[in-house]
Amino acid sequence: MNIDKLFKVPKLPAGSKRQLPDNPTPEMLKKMRLDESTSLRTSSEPKMQEEPTGHAVSSSRRAAVEDAPEDDVDTSFAPGGDADYFAEEDEEGRFYGGGLTSEQKEILSIFEKAEGEGVSNDPEEVTITSIRRTLLRLERAVNKNQDQRSKHPDDPSKFIDSEADLDSSIKSLLPLAQSPALAYPEMVRSGIVSLLVGLLSHENVDIVIDAVEVFHELTDEDVGNEGDEYEQEDNQPALKMLIEALVENSVPELLVDNLSRLKEEEESDRQGVFHIFGVFENILGFNPDLSVQLISKTKLMSWLLERVQSKTHEENRSYAAELLSILLQSSIPNRQELGKKDGVEVILKVLSQFRYREPADADETEFMENLFDALCSALAEPAIKSLFLASEGVDLMVLMMKDKLQSKSRSIKTLDYAMSGPTGSDLCSNFVEALGLKTLFSALMGKASKKQKVTAPALEDTSHILGIISSLLSNLPSDSANRTRLLAKFVESDYAKVDKLLEIRDNMLGRLRSIDAEIETEKKELLAEDGMLDPEDADLFYLRRLDGGLFILQTLDYILAWIAMEDDGIRAHITQMLERKNLSLKNVIQTLTTYHENIDVDVFDESQGSDKIQAGMMQKTILENLIAFLEGCS
Repeated sequence: MNIDKLFKVPKLPAGSKRQLPDNPTPEMLKKMRLDESTSLRTSSEPKMQEEPTGHAVSSSRRAAVEDAPEDDVDTSFAPGGDADYFAEEDEEGRFYGGGLTSEQKEILSIFEKAEGEGVSNDPEEVTITSIRRTLLRLERAVNKNQDQRSKHPDDPSKFIDSEADLDSSIKSLLPLAQSPALAYPEMVRSGIVSLLVGLLSHENVDIVIDAVEVFHELTDEDVGNEGDEYEQEDNQPALKMLIEALVENSVPELLVDNLSRLKEEEESDRQGVFHIFGVFENILGFNPDLSVQLISKTKLMSWLLERVQSKTHEENRSYAAELLSILLQSSIPNRQELGKKDGVEVILKVLSQFRYREPADADETEFMENLFDALCSALAEPAIKSLFLASEGVDLMVLMMKDKLQSKSRSIKTLDYAMSGPTGSDLCSNFVEALGLKTLFSALMGKASKKQKVTAPALEDTSHILGIISSLLSNLPSDSANRTRLLAKFVESDYAKVDKLLEIRDNMLGRLRSIDAEIETEKKELLAEDGMLDPEDADLFYLRRLDGGLFILQTLDYILAWIAMEDDGIRAHITQMLERKNLSLKNVIQTLTTYHENIDVDVFDESQGSDKIQAGMMQKTILENLIAFLEGCS
């Protein structure tokens, strides 16, 4: 049992509540000693005058061995000023007091009483009548506050009470999130939404923060989840109605304007910024298309880029990076805006610190990952790739690949995105010139020291490493020195890199066989129930196979086909190694044929970037030529 913890004084609620006094200063202690000595002299002088000296001495000695009467105990000497030090003790005299002063006990009793009252009272059921009563109360509070502020603009004492009532009325809207289907339409119909939006321009920042907190709570995607399934279905139209009303009333623009009003040095303002980010995330989660409007009509992009450059890391900085990643995920105009705001340079500058150190905690790790994700999303655009090259992004990623830090894995992923597609040719050449081949193939093979075994890269890293090699083979000019250096890597050390590729291929085939067995069982069950398979089922099964190892297998065979066509010695070695496992180049052809059949350039979403469509078309052409070559060799 932790005795220290048992007697630890409970923490009082933070804020404007009364705080415990500071430790006494030397001057205070000196004054206390003088007061004590004075009181002692005053109390002892009458007794000395009434009794003889000898009798006084004997009484003093007797007091040293006999227990003093309880009535004569001076309670002012209780340790820490504990009010119950002499009152609370068990039969054997243990556990003196509770460790609290009278003032502390009084404060805690007030809070305990308040909590007890809160528990005993059942929450009021949310009905249309209670909703209208709550909304009417808010409307009256707003009107009263506006009236008193207009009459006494220079005398806060005249409107301070109405401001407190307004604060309470705004917060009374928070429980309405429990019944969105009932409350939200009434809020829109009655004009309370417009009234709340107007509070975003209130002179008192605390009122603004209250309104933002209400918007954050009411737009949460999980509102009303406590009800049954039918109630939850009714909640979505109500939430849609509310969000549309907020957008019509220019809430996103007003929220961005308020970001400059809030000073995050203050705890309340910091919470206000957090709630603003939360509203943005809720709105974008409900309708991602609003991200374009949010960036085009506000200065949010500039504010976020400035915010992530903060020297100190805290929650809102991490949230800013997450919001930046969301905005760039599926919007070409937002990615282009990032380039115009020098966002690529900013992100690379912030990420460069993780070349030398690990993130301090899980929150900073998430911050780093969100910035890498934002950069990867933006690199779908050719213009961003050019900015990435000009900002020496390839060089930074190669340097990060060399270090055994968490940023290594993310840098490999970023290079895969940057070098893919036909517009990645310049970045591929820059990668070779930056001596990236040695680092790349070291990561593929796994590093080993004298005391450690070879450590294979993680499956995700393997996928991105193979993606980089695939892009190098697709984009490097055929007769260039850089391409020759790439092919030499596969020949050196007696085709060790080729053997590694074949080893990974065997592992993926094993994983894929397990997935195929599960899929076959499910197909039989579906055929037994319905007698046929839907096209959607076939697509889902193919996606499962891709996740289960088919994607890596396709990339591997694409690389094997390229290097087999480029070098006769490599082709002979691949053929020999496949035959040892009762396989041949026909198995590679089969994988590439499936790959070719499932590349449909017509289904690419525009949000993936124009480069993605060009890459798909180029990939189909290359696959056709590779398949034709291998068929001629087999």
